[in-house]
Amino acid sequence: MENQPKKPHILFLFSDTGGGHRSAAEAIIEALNLEFPDRFSTEMVDIFREYTPPPLDKQPEMYPYLSRMTGMWRLGFRASNGRRRIRMIYNMLWPYIQSYAERLLEEHPADLIVSVHPVPNTPLLRVMRERNIPYYTVVTDLVSTHAFWFNNKADLVIVPTEKARQRGLELGLDEERLRVIGLPVADRFCQKAGSRQALRAKLGWPQDLPVIVLVGGGEGMGPLEKTAAAIDDARLPAALVVIAGRNQKLKARLEERAWNTPTFVYGFVREMPDFMLAADVLVSKAGPGTICEAFIAGLPVVLYSRVPGQEEGNVDYVVESQAGVWAPEPELVADALRNWLVDHPEERERASQAALEHARPNASREIARVLAERLGIKHAVPE
Repeated sequence: MENQPKKPHILFLFSDTGGGHRSAAEAIIEALNLEFPDRFSTEMVDIFREYTPPPLDKQPEMYPYLSRMTGMWRLGFRASNGRRRIRMIYNMLWPYIQSYAERLLEEHPADLIVSVHPVPNTPLLRVMRERNIPYYTVVTDLVSTHAFWFNNKADLVIVPTEKARQRGLELGLDEERLRVIGLPVADRFCQKAGSRQALRAKLGWPQDLPVIVLVGGGEGMGPLEKTAAAIDDARLPAALVVIAGRNQKLKARLEERAWNTPTFVYGFVREMPDFMLAADVLVSKAGPGTICEAFIAGLPVVLYSRVPGQEEGNVDYVVESQAGVWAPEPELVADALRNWLVDHPEERERASQAALEHARPNASREIARVLAERLGIKHAVPE
C-alpha cells in the first residue's frame, strides 16, 4: 500500500483571555473540515498557558478579574496602543520570552501559523525571520483594534470590519496584507434550526410574549444581576431569559429571586443559536462574537456593558449600524426595552433588519478558503 501524502498542518495560536479567541479558532477549524474534509491537520496552542514565563502564564485565570478593574484596564490598553510603545514593550520582555517563542516553533512544526490573539504576533514573527512559514493573523476585535494585532511581517491580516482595516493602514501595514472578511463564528449560528415557534416549544418558552435574552458572557461578567432586576421591576409584557454562564453563585441567586416576569435562568449553555433564533431582543455586554452571532440571527441588541479599550468601538459599531442601542445603566436597559416592546415596536423591527444587513455569516468559510488557497488546496465543497 502506497504511503498517503502528508496533510498540510495548520497551527492556531489562541489564549483563553476572554472567550472569543478560542471560539474563533474553533470556528475556523470547523469551517476547514466542512469545506475541505480530511484535507488538513490542525492543532490549537494556548500561548499564555504553554509558552510564556510566570506570571504571564496565569493570564487566562487572571483575565476575568483584571477586566473588571475598568480604570486600570483602560489605562493599560491606551498606554500600550502604539507601534513605538509595542516595540519598547517587546524589547524589554525579549530576554524573558525569546526562548519560549523559539520552543513553541520547534515543538509545533506547521505549514501555516494562524494567530487569533494579539499578543504573540510580534515575538513570533521576530523569531521566524529564518523560517519560511506563512503567518496569518485573524483579528477578533471589531473596531477598537489594539496595535498588538498588526505586524507588517505577517503574510496576511484578516479583519472583521472596514474600520479595523483602516486601523491597520494607520499603523503602517501594506494594503495588500489586509483583508476584510468578517469575524469567524461557529457554523451552528449560521444554520436555521427551525421556526421561532418550534424552537420556543422545544425550550419551553411562552409563545404569546416577546422574549428577552440577557447574557453576560461565559463568565457571567458585567452588572448582569442588577440589569435582570431592573428589567423585572419594569414589569414589561415579555418573558426574560437570563444566562449566568459559569457563575454558579450568580445562577443560584437568580433562581432564588421572586420574579414578577416569566423568567428562565440558565448557567453555561451550548444552545445559544437556538436561543437567539427564538428570541426577540438580546441584552448583552459588547463582546464581538456575541454581536456578530446576534446579527446573523437578525436579533436587535441592547448593549449594557463593555470592557474598556477593545470593546468600546463595538458599541459604536452596533449603534452606527442601527442594529442596537447603548444603555450603560440597568434603568436605561429597561427604558430601551420598553421603547422597543411597547412604545415603538417598529423600531425593533428596523433594528432587526439592520442586524441582518450587517451580518457576515460566511466569514468562517471564507477564511478557511483563504488558508486553503495559501497551502495550494483549491477544491472546496460546493456551496
